[in-house]
Amino acid sequence: MNDETISEMIIKCPACGIEGVAKSIMKELEIPHFGQVMETTLLCPNCGFKHSDIIALEQNDPAKYVIEINKNNLSVRVVRSQSATVIIPEIGIKVEPGPKSEGYVTNIEGVLSRFEDAVKKALNLFEDDESQKNAKIALNALQELKKGNETATLIILDPFGQSNVVSENAQVLEIPEDELRDLKTGFSIIEE
Repeated sequence: MNDETISEMIIKCPACGIEGVAKSIMKELEIPHFGQVMETTLLCPNCGFKHSDIIALEQNDPAKYVIEINKNNLSVRVVRSQSATVIIPEIGIKVEPGPKSEGYVTNIEGVLSRFEDAVKKALNLFEDDESQKNAKIALNALQELKKGNETATLIILDPFGQSNVVSENAQVLEIPEDELRDLKTGFSIIEE
């Protein structure tokens, strides 16, 4: 990876509020499967605050990535950009990007683990009987997928085409215009 520091400056820490202690670093990088990105890092030696983010600098055509999840492909590489929606329709699970959405590189099993963690948080957050029942069904289905006992479909919808499922068995499809229009990107848009 070739990295080039574009800017480095000392700023006010967003966590402790002390002026002139936090270091802001921005680097431009070329990352396999992501392309050209900007890595931003904020570090505060005063309070220990740290925040890193990767921002894609390239925009590709919108793409829909589809692969069957099965016991033979849990190690397939998955690249999810910060603007992508991830869905497993058979379980009824969907994660859409928000303002704090981050991209990641993992494998199919890692995606299932992320969903599993989110469902466990929902179990603690929502106490009503229906939410508990639905979360337990989803959690069981995710665990069966990870064990290789079931199959399901992993779908990644990326309006900027920066995601990827690195497998010859993955389908890369166009996103229909009506579906594309309704996709969330994670970016705030202010309309006049």
